[in-house]
Amino acid sequence: MRSHVHLTTHDLTKGYETGPVVDGISLKVSAGQRLGIIGENGRGKTTLLRLLAGDLLPDQGTITRHGSLSLVRQEMPFQDGETVGDLLSEALRESRHTLSELDSAAEPFDEQRYEKALAHAEDIEAWDAERRADIALKALDADHDRERKLAELSVGQRYRVRLACLLAERADVLLLDEPTNHLDASALGFLTERLQQHHGVVVIVSHDRTLLDDVCTLLLDLDPTPDGEVHLHGGGYRAFKEAKRAERQRWEQRFAQEEAEHDELTEKVERAQSRLKDAWRPPKGAFKHKRSTRAANKMRNVARRLEELDDHRVGAPPPPLRFQPPALEADGDLLHATPLEVPERLNLTEPISLGAGEKLLITGPNGAGKSTLLNVLAGRITPAQGTVHHVGRVALLAQESSFENEDAIAGRLCPRAHDLGLLSVNDLARPVRSLSTGQRRRLELAILLSRGPHVLLLDEPTNHLSIALVDELTEALHQTRAAVAVATHDRQMRTDFRSWRTVTLDSPSRSHESSVASEVGPLLSTGRCAR
Repeated sequence: MRSHVHLTTHDLTKGYETGPVVDGISLKVSAGQRLGIIGENGRGKTTLLRLLAGDLLPDQGTITRHGSLSLVRQEMPFQDGETVGDLLSEALRESRHTLSELDSAAEPFDEQRYEKALAHAEDIEAWDAERRADIALKALDADHDRERKLAELSVGQRYRVRLACLLAERADVLLLDEPTNHLDASALGFLTERLQQHHGVVVIVSHDRTLLDDVCTLLLDLDPTPDGEVHLHGGGYRAFKEAKRAERQRWEQRFAQEEAEHDELTEKVERAQSRLKDAWRPPKGAFKHKRSTRAANKMRNVARRLEELDDHRVGAPPPPLRFQPPALEADGDLLHATPLEVPERLNLTEPISLGAGEKLLITGPNGAGKSTLLNVLAGRITPAQGTVHHVGRVALLAQESSFENEDAIAGRLCPRAHDLGLLSVNDLARPVRSLSTGQRRRLELAILLSRGPHVLLLDEPTNHLSIALVDELTEALHQTRAAVAVATHDRQMRTDFRSWRTVTLDSPSRSHESSVASEVGPLLSTGRCAR
């Protein structure tokens, strides 16, 4: 156990032109703890992770890091000409340098230098680094030729290579932003086991409810709370979800009670003031001032109670964004595909038919052709063998969001995004480039649904979406009258769709998997939603 490893923040704050995103967060995560960061899209989860990594500077507050650190982002930039081997060399640089230093200190022998290098090599398990890398690359389906250029790989392939490199580094502090995107069932199992066994600190931003339950010892909730503070929760995601529901209910009840009490006290003060000012006079004779004094005192007491209530009143619980799916109407047979083949990418041996309200779950390992199949069904790839016929409008949500004009205002691309409960009014006024990855995904989903499709084709629809929206989307897909086909590795979503008809693909040639996105281009890059 690396007992010295920890990550501490005090009053950490970061804002943008729209206001604070991370606001006064203080926490400590020690060796052996695994923290999950959760909250709605746009709450600052990725911003917080980048602050912890030192990738962003806070507006105020402090961060203390003890131990080596690695960050895996949602999106992976790379340089022209950069190869798989380049990523691997960077990941193994410290281990290779330490072993070289150990050899150098051995001949001629320098005892002090040798002992220092030996202790560091043992601490980072340098001798095992190459083997760790090989194991991780194979387990994550990322074992490509080391000379392969990253530009030639799909988004998912590049991400898996980078994730494998991070796991091979064996850094003390692992920071992971949506690490389950692009992972199949086997890779998810490998990642889960590695994170459970990690002896340092793990901080994860994830929509994967199963991963949060299986891995995290603590959850940090960035959504609004009655006291305005962020809170740490233990007990896993399912326990947190129930606690959050109960907290929201208590918050709404307290707010309603305090609103009613405030209105009652305000009315009493106004009545007392009116009596004193306008018409009331005590009778002549004994005790003629007693009733006047009593009335004034009573008014002061009520006013004091009102002031005390105002000092401690809870704020109104902000109305959450709630997904309001449009009523997608469809009738009859909507899609039919004969057995399909795309050389080295897809081999569908059985026909597919979908009618109104029918649902299909597409499964298979990475490289089996799930994305290719959805693109063929959408008419964006022409198969070498087989035909596809559909009736009505067909819409495909690709794995990753892409917009040709990053300066476009979100509300102009899709004015209905707020009505659908996918973006706030404030976010509609922002350019696409200033939206978080999750908010961009929401915008893309809004554009797609606003077109009123009869057939919905969804490729890893949970990517980058908040857990709450994933739950709401799951319910909407169960109920819609549109025909739906979903390809997903999300374990909870697959469990939720277990009653659906299933097509399982086997990989025709995993070694030749290529990027569908690079061939068919962005689906919704320039489109506007229906008004």
